[in-house]
Amino acid sequence: MSGNLRTDQFFNLKYHIKTFGCQMNKHDSERIAGMLESLGALPVETIEESDLVVFMTCCVREAADIRLIGQVSSMKNIPLRKGSPVSKRIIAIGGCIGQRDGQKLLDDLDHVDVVFGTNNLASLPSLLDSAINDHERLAETVEESTMFPTELPTVREHQWAAWLPITIGCNNFCTYCIVPYVRGREKSRPFEDVVKEAQSYVAAGVKEITLLGQNVNSYGRDLYGKPRFADMLEAVAETGIERIRFATSHPKDLTDEVIEKFATLPNLMPALHLPAQAGSNRVLKAMHRVYTIEHYRELVAKLREACPGIALSTDIIVGFPGETEEDFEDTYQLVKDMGYSQVFTFIYSKREGTPAAKMVDNTPRSVIQERFDRLREVVEKGAYDYNQASLGKTLPVLIEGYSKKEQSILTGRSPENITVHVAAPEGSNAHECVGKILDVSIDEAKTWYLRGHFDNA
Repeated sequence: MSGNLRTDQFFNLKYHIKTFGCQMNKHDSERIAGMLESLGALPVETIEESDLVVFMTCCVREAADIRLIGQVSSMKNIPLRKGSPVSKRIIAIGGCIGQRDGQKLLDDLDHVDVVFGTNNLASLPSLLDSAINDHERLAETVEESTMFPTELPTVREHQWAAWLPITIGCNNFCTYCIVPYVRGREKSRPFEDVVKEAQSYVAAGVKEITLLGQNVNSYGRDLYGKPRFADMLEAVAETGIERIRFATSHPKDLTDEVIEKFATLPNLMPALHLPAQAGSNRVLKAMHRVYTIEHYRELVAKLREACPGIALSTDIIVGFPGETEEDFEDTYQLVKDMGYSQVFTFIYSKREGTPAAKMVDNTPRSVIQERFDRLREVVEKGAYDYNQASLGKTLPVLIEGYSKKEQSILTGRSPENITVHVAAPEGSNAHECVGKILDVSIDEAKTWYLRGHFDNA
């Protein structure tokens, strides 16, 4: 990786990474941290402390672009720390916006030094080398990755949890989505490589692995002629990992074999994110989702039969071009019927370069907002109702750390991926709970979280 890098320039350089968007971006950020720290750079918690800031960006919605521009622009007013080894704070932009906009970001933001894409993470050290030593402003993006990010060094956010990418890219080309254009076509990792990495995490004491891909259900189709995701779940489960999760799961490729694993693999957590996007067949067709709502409902019925109590979450887009009141009512009814534990709702955001951006829509914004607000009410009721089933139960909770709002409270995740708050035990051993799976008796069930006490307290 280092090649002819002037690595002395990285030693004790203080870096800060700001990550937006999906789990794949979070994993990419861990790889960037791994590369920088292998060169001697040191992580810091704030921009003010940093010599180098890396923005890992998402361009799924317009708000992400606006947020990035605002945060990057504001950095002009943040002075460089005293004693910094660089003459100016180095700013790098990566991720999906970096891939999409490339040189344009350098043209529009004159204090940005480096832009890199989703397919060339490994180039970042050399790009930073040129920025630091030669004061060059460089943008580099490539259309296709020659390596998986997993081949790079990593610094995981949590030692007890690991992201494990099994595919990169996407072949689905939903009409609203920019991801295939900035992440490229779908590529699967060799089966044996994934299993070997999972085994290494188990040996390192990792409690939970999350398999990642834009569409994990189609894993292996490009390598083996047919999807092998069910086989992958089986093989990772056999490593002895305590918890397995995966994201994201496209309904069109969710097979009976994968559904069956929720019944037969005890370490596959009873939670699934299954994006519906809409409850109207007409809208689904316009979105190029390639399934009907009847098929989606059938999948949910099979999942609930295989794993009663499974926590289902979903994504819903409100205001897709041409959505009628009848279309929205179909979506509203779907959310009401499904009993989701969580729904991520979004107002449609036009993304230039996608087919949907050319679709005509005359629906007033006020109507779309009213629909969104109406849907949010049923979403909140559904989440509250789902959580009531945990009241009075004892759940094994993976403790992730202290609450940001209450330092006397520990927070973690139930098997169903619901946030659980629990009072930290008194004394110096409270920190020893972090990273462990501990039994928590649930005393309160709110809309977005559970609260309880340690069973042995």
